[in-house]
Amino acid sequence: MKTTLSKLSPLVSKNINNNSNYWGTFVIACTFFLMIDAIYLFYILQNDFYEFNIERASTIFGLTFMAIAGALVLFKACFFIYTLYRYFCYKPIASVTDDKLPTCTVIVPAYNEGKQVYETLMSLAKSDYPNKKLQLLAIDDGSKDDTWSWIEEAKAVLGDSLSIFKQPKNKGKRHALYRGFHEGTGDLFVTVDSDSIVEKNTLRNLVSPIAINENCGAVAGNIRVLNNKKALLPKMLDVSFVLSFEFVRSAESSLNSVLCTPGALAAYRRDAVFACLPEWIDQKFMGKPSDIGEDRAMTNMILKQGYHVLFQKNAYAYTNVPEKYSGLYKMFIRWGRSNVRENIAMSKYVFTNFKDESKFGTRLLFLSQSLEIIMCYPFLIFMLLFVATHPLLFISSTLFSVFILSTFPVLFYAKKYKLSESLWAYTYSVLYTFGLFWITPYAIATANKSGWLTRELPKNKTTK
Repeated sequence: MKTTLSKLSPLVSKNINNNSNYWGTFVIACTFFLMIDAIYLFYILQNDFYEFNIERASTIFGLTFMAIAGALVLFKACFFIYTLYRYFCYKPIASVTDDKLPTCTVIVPAYNEGKQVYETLMSLAKSDYPNKKLQLLAIDDGSKDDTWSWIEEAKAVLGDSLSIFKQPKNKGKRHALYRGFHEGTGDLFVTVDSDSIVEKNTLRNLVSPIAINENCGAVAGNIRVLNNKKALLPKMLDVSFVLSFEFVRSAESSLNSVLCTPGALAAYRRDAVFACLPEWIDQKFMGKPSDIGEDRAMTNMILKQGYHVLFQKNAYAYTNVPEKYSGLYKMFIRWGRSNVRENIAMSKYVFTNFKDESKFGTRLLFLSQSLEIIMCYPFLIFMLLFVATHPLLFISSTLFSVFILSTFPVLFYAKKYKLSESLWAYTYSVLYTFGLFWITPYAIATANKSGWLTRELPKNKTTK
């Protein structure tokens, strides 16, 4: 049976956390040392940097690139200021009373999840939601491990409050959800990943915007990292998630246009789902069935119907993230390919009259994300040329830029949570800049490829 942290003795668990804290302190200290050196080098080499820019401006190609890059930087700076303004406009919806809560079907698709799916179902069963209004479904998508036995164990504990289904073979998360949508009877659906844990009040907070706003078609939950005590990458991702959800999605929500409701926790109006369900399940890209990005695709299709898509900061889910670099880049590749596909799909309707109210916010968000995708190749080429011709200048100026740009995520996280944990934003930015810069260009080049990439069993995995 798979060993979990909860099964470890207190002494072993304490040793794991202490070891993680030790290495965490060491990594953060190294990051600061690098940045201080970079700032000093940038100061020493500032004349070289000035001459480098003069040299670039002396050619048509270089001048054109500098003009485009300058315009993009100006746009992103203005967009950041506007996002900051929209963030302060955002307020989560308070939970409605029991009599106003709609009937709700919670769907938990699972594949090779092991015992974690049991923990997920137990957390959902403890929700502060009227039992008569809650339907809980677990769907095993043809797992090769002991996932089904853990789902059966949850069924034995929860009885009739949990309905369980097993796909005859693995067909992908989209098909598991599709079955759940057809089995569900609720006025709205909530999808929860099988490696996520929710708080007691999460469900009622999540669905409240749909309960009081007939124009709301979907709601994104607030995702935090569950395994952020066990390894260094989850610590970095936790800080990144806070910025992505509590800042970015808050701003998007104030424009009624959250671009992606996460698979880890999202709510959908039943009518909105069934209006696009045939298109969603048969979605193709370059002639091939889409088996990734089902959450972004569903969000896109609901936005296209003219519905609001909102974010609930007070609806928390804690999810497991990769602890190794190989798992991290595979997850980002999957997200990157989905973004490429859905931005192309969004371009086909976002400049049409797809809803009666103002479309400015939706279009601005689309343009910002599209520009990041489109400009990745020119910046990659520039970066490679820069590092080949002026390596020391490249490293110092890049680290200096990372320090400046990462300070906002640090301050944002520190204000809400802990200052010591917020410093991981610096380390994550360094990792992403030097270790994951290739993700978007690669995702564009391989956007037609499918596959979940991170759900296959390791060779040494044992079953229950």
